[in-house]
Amino acid sequence: MLSIFLLFRNLLGDAHRGKKGSGCRYSRALVRVCVGAHTFAGKGSFPTRLYWYYEEDKAISELFINEQIRDKEVRVIGENGEQLGVMPSREALRLAEEAGLDLVKIAPTAKPPVCKIVDYGKFRYEQARKEKEARKKQKIIEIKEIRLSPNIDTNDLNTKMNAARKFISKGDKVKITLRFRGREMAHMANSKHILDDFAEALSDIASIEKAPKVEGRSMTMFLTEKR
Repeated sequence: MLSIFLLFRNLLGDAHRGKKGSGCRYSRALVRVCVGAHTFAGKGSFPTRLYWYYEEDKAISELFINEQIRDKEVRVIGENGEQLGVMPSREALRLAEEAGLDLVKIAPTAKPPVCKIVDYGKFRYEQARKEKEARKKQKIIEIKEIRLSPNIDTNDLNTKMNAARKFISKGDKVKITLRFRGREMAHMANSKHILDDFAEALSDIASIEKAPKVEGRSMTMFLTEKR
């Protein structure tokens, strides 16, 4: 833990002094974010929030900033969203430095690439917040399994169908597994109608995603919510 602490402190120190080849890719942004978020108490102090921002940077897709932008010309968007036009990347970087901000390449595949003058620390924070909110809104579809046997009685079958109906109504997929034992293996094809009847009973809310298929000692079928 101490070695990690010293590594980050050295990187931050090199970046703060403008030392080339420090290996700190996000040096300028990290210095500004950390100084703004946590006051140094002395030469030997270290901002605790650096860990959070650094981990956030690793979690989000990487962007090129400042001197990392090697394109000859870029299209520049100002801090407030104004279009500054196409200019040499060195000129764009100069404008960013004069404003005390960073030049961030936000559309690398455009011709010419699009860069924006922003506070990189705030920009990364907003990106992380938006991605976190997007993940929360993503619907996670689970696969629920319902197991049947070839000699299942009507009451048990209806209970299994009701359970599958509840799963599908919640947006989950359902894997129906018909399990065979011993001599039942010799008559697997004759039991396929159980899966067919199961799918027919739920046809009002579900459709067959994968038709019945033999897998070892089982026959499986997948049902999903009808669109």
